[in-house]
Amino acid sequence: MVEPEIDGAAHTAVVDSLARDQRNQGAPPAVEGALVRVRALLPEFTGALRRVAERVLAEPAAASRATIVELAERSGTSPATVTRFCRALGFDGYADLRLGIAAETGRARSAGWTIDIGREIQPGDPLERVLGQIMAADTRAMHDTAALLDLHEVERAAAAIASAPRVNIFGASGSALVGEEMQFSLHRIGVPVWAWNDVHNGLASAALSRAGDVALGVSHSGETRETIEMLAEASSRGATTIALTSFPRSPLAELADVVLLTATQATTFRPDALSARHPQLVVLDLLYVAVAQRTHERSHAAFQRTAQAVHGHKAVDAEGEK
Repeated sequence: MVEPEIDGAAHTAVVDSLARDQRNQGAPPAVEGALVRVRALLPEFTGALRRVAERVLAEPAAASRATIVELAERSGTSPATVTRFCRALGFDGYADLRLGIAAETGRARSAGWTIDIGREIQPGDPLERVLGQIMAADTRAMHDTAALLDLHEVERAAAAIASAPRVNIFGASGSALVGEEMQFSLHRIGVPVWAWNDVHNGLASAALSRAGDVALGVSHSGETRETIEMLAEASSRGATTIALTSFPRSPLAELADVVLLTATQATTFRPDALSARHPQLVVLDLLYVAVAQRTHERSHAAFQRTAQAVHGHKAVDAEGEK
């Protein structure tokens, strides 16, 4: 059943708040990353707005061809709701949303990403098909992350880390592994950095933070209690806080001074939390390189020394060469 034109003042206020947040975060009103933004804001949508979002994500190509009335009918809502949905995403109107979706689905078709994305992997599928699906999903996630990522935020994070007396990285489970990769990279270029996955040790380190220090929290959902608690403790001591998450309105993102966003493409046996690893590593690789650029002489010298220190542990071939 199609709902009334007006959903109520309270509902409109929520949508207006989402739109303001998008503008305040520098989200471009242009066509780039239309579907990425729908996925990122999906947890914030309720009721009619959520039905529009789910319809768009379920059939993006059809949505790009539909009129505003057709999309409203297919989602069981109204044209007024579709208009508010567009505003929540930062678009001026429905025409801009359609253009954004069409551009994104067109790129996906030309790149071959749509062939297997969304299809369940069956027990009898050959590995060639499974590999194609995983590659398509990861490639799409990388491109979506590039469209979603605010490079100004990356610059801010890099500047803070480059000058920090101490850097703490917090994460749990799979996010802890991602954080440890970042710790390894920064450690090799002389950055004083520690990675913590135990909440007691992490809180103890966070409590010793001071102004100028940096705390980086990694959580796909942005809702991991331990990571939020450790980042909050570091923040209360004056540290600059950075969140790496897929959800801009998550508790972790709301807490952080700097937010780095990632996108995901889930596949069978690889739900969002697992499929987030590669986009997270790409963003942290970018951040690592940005830090190394700002500390070039120190980083170059440190990398040479650390490489030389481990050189003697490489295997020696039959001719005595390493």
